[in-house]
Amino acid sequence: MGKDVEVAEHGEFSAKDYHDPPPAPLFDAKELASWSFYRAIIAEFIATLLFLYITVLTVIGYKSQSLNDPCGGVGILGIAWAFGGMIFVLVYCTAGISGGHINPAVTFGLFLARKVSLIRAVMYMIAQCLGAICGVGFVKAFQKTYYETYGGGANELAQGYNKGTGLAAEIIGTFVLVYTVFSATDPKRSARDSHVPVLAPLPIGFAVFMVHLATIPITGTGINPARSFGAAVIYNKEKAWDDQWIFWVGPFIGAAIAAFYHQFILRAAAIKALGSFRSNAHN
Repeated sequence: MGKDVEVAEHGEFSAKDYHDPPPAPLFDAKELASWSFYRAIIAEFIATLLFLYITVLTVIGYKSQSLNDPCGGVGILGIAWAFGGMIFVLVYCTAGISGGHINPAVTFGLFLARKVSLIRAVMYMIAQCLGAICGVGFVKAFQKTYYETYGGGANELAQGYNKGTGLAAEIIGTFVLVYTVFSATDPKRSARDSHVPVLAPLPIGFAVFMVHLATIPITGTGINPARSFGAAVIYNKEKAWDDQWIFWVGPFIGAAIAAFYHQFILRAAAIKALGSFRSNAHN
């Protein structure tokens, strides 16, 4: 197990066995001239398209199968597995290309932590939303009758819950997800576990799975603004649009809290910056 600092002989300290990458620039015009930048955007678009296609089909399939038999279909557990499993697969496939965000809230949290530039963050979010719209569009094209009958996989606040409860569920659920993303991709952990390539995607997928188990009965589980937006655009019913703000405000607040908690509490970025400032002042 690696340590931040290790005591060497004669009381000296050896360097840590990992390196924190420098903060991403706020604006990086060089990215616009790089093929890797556009490749990453395409990867986010395709990954979100596939994510929505598989998961919304699963939701509609379950509802159609359980219409006459309450025990038919995959159940809520199967829906949660579909969402978590697809995130595991897609993060594994795209992590080395785009970072495997597949979620504007994840991108927003990483932007706040200076892991990605503003240009990349905005382009990722646009690609994710467009991918989500296309993914749900394919579902409607292939299953039009079932799609309209069973709600189009759109996120809506369930009866019996007020908007405050739905918002809190989205905030907490997204916090769990984005906190897991930060922890799984932490440079220190990556240095220790680089020989096991599935260790980053696996906990992220499980976080999505667990959050869905908890919040499907409340909001249908958003925690991903692109997922909620894409379904609302194609379904285009009043209820889906009335509740849409919950699935943007909640995830963005949850992502911001997770970014602050990981960077400034767990990684002690503020204390490190203060220590560096004092050290420079004494020199």
